[in-house]
Amino acid sequence: MRWEAKIITYKKEKRIAVYFEKNAELIVRIKKLEGSRWSQSLGVWHLPDTIENRARFHLAPLSYSFPSEEGIEQIRRYIEWLSSRRYSPNTIKTYSEALKSFLVFYREKKIVEITNEDVVIYNNEYILKNNLSSSYQNQIVNAIKLFFTTIRATKIEIDKIHRPKRSKILPNVLSKEEIKLILNAHSNIKHKTMLSLIYSCGLRRSELLNLKPADIDSKRGIVIIKQGKGKKDRIAPLSLKILEMLRDYYTICRPKTWLFEGQNLGEQYSEYSLQNVLKQALKKAGIKKQVTLHWLRHSYATHLLETGTDLRYIQELLGHTSSKTTEIYTHVSTKNIQQIKSPFDNL
Repeated sequence: MRWEAKIITYKKEKRIAVYFEKNAELIVRIKKLEGSRWSQSLGVWHLPDTIENRARFHLAPLSYSFPSEEGIEQIRRYIEWLSSRRYSPNTIKTYSEALKSFLVFYREKKIVEITNEDVVIYNNEYILKNNLSSSYQNQIVNAIKLFFTTIRATKIEIDKIHRPKRSKILPNVLSKEEIKLILNAHSNIKHKTMLSLIYSCGLRRSELLNLKPADIDSKRGIVIIKQGKGKKDRIAPLSLKILEMLRDYYTICRPKTWLFEGQNLGEQYSEYSLQNVLKQALKKAGIKKQVTLHWLRHSYATHLLETGTDLRYIQELLGHTSSKTTEIYTHVSTKNIQQIKSPFDNL
């Protein structure tokens, strides 16, 4: 079915003209599109020049970067609703930006008129065509579903919005030798302690930076991780080795408010500076891999599994809600795989 679309000016208004040989099926489909009209004088069907119509007919996108006034107001209310439900600042930012992207796409459409079909069109004509990740698509779906549950007058059927299948990507894991090189790379006690604590307790970056001196319970040999991901508190055991390192660090640096502070006393250490600490350690250790701080957490979990720690305990230590999240480490553990003898050895 061949057709061609282009932008025209019709009665001083920008429209999308769709040219094709007479085809009953295509005419029926175009008639269903909102705002479609037949021009007898031009001999062509034409539609409103909107973001979704441009995407539908493969035209260069409109350069809108903001939703309609209604969309802006709804996003503001959405942020207020998320805040009142105690969602984390990161989640609020992620969901509101995801919703903004969706509402920019449907800038010319009233929100009450948005349907499940529009969600499918957005997915096909924006996310997939721009090769955006499945994780981003999931964020959009989460944001849309949550947004439309807060709106009473809507054509959206929440339960019919489906998330895409996630790509099964294995976590990146370092060997114990590589971990040792990274943790021993720094002579600076603060830098060395921060990286060591992330690995030794399987901490997320934000969890390390949000620690306070009182969260280290040396008598019980634990670190108390408060309000981690999902606003959950948990504890993790501290080895004697890391406790000694923490004592040395505390004696030298004397942190006041945060366990790890910036150049100014009482100022929280920044995420950027922490990432830079790892970057310098990799350079000194001569490791060329594109390692991130989260690799240390992945390595902690995998090394625990390889030394026989029960998966249920690892789930608790990492603060995972679902055991399925923790089970992914069974796919990267080499404990059993290394015992398998290749038939090549018997040739």
